[in-house]
Amino acid sequence: MIRLASAFWHGGLKNGLGTISTESGALKQALFSFGGRFEGQSGVNPEELLAAAHAACFSMALVNELGKAGLTSEKIRTAAALKLEESENGWTITHIHLDVTVKLPNAKKIQFEAAATAAKDNCPISRLLNTKITLDAKLEIGNEPEKIRQPELIPVTRQVIPQSAEEEFESQV
Repeated sequence: MIRLASAFWHGGLKNGLGTISTESGALKQALFSFGGRFEGQSGVNPEELLAAAHAACFSMALVNELGKAGLTSEKIRTAAALKLEESENGWTITHIHLDVTVKLPNAKKIQFEAAATAAKDNCPISRLLNTKITLDAKLEIGNEPEKIRQPELIPVTRQVIPQSAEEEFESQV
């Protein structure tokens, strides 16, 4: 299977403008620029697209892992926060944090935890990335989510997700 996407760029780095398109048409000449990528201006950026791809890939991998355990979720909500930092070697993605809540009736905590970890480790986007990937997984059995923590994988602080992104995610949930 081969998936196709293309980018077109015109001009210099800071004053230029580009477009991104996908074969499926999900993106059709979506604008991107230096200002949109590094200065908070409008437009898409590669890191945002990668975070979205990782959230989608992880969600599908989790459905698969749950299915292997004989479980079917009612819903899965995943947010991916990607951290881009400038280093001496240039800009680098240093961390992606996945935050998932799953409504899964009749699930055992151990089954859910194993499926979530396997999905994080084995989704194709996770395997592609050469960066630290952490996971915060919450299981909803009834009305209240039960938080499953993997201390070796989850940082103590939540500095990875900017407050505005976390609020936006919570408002959509």
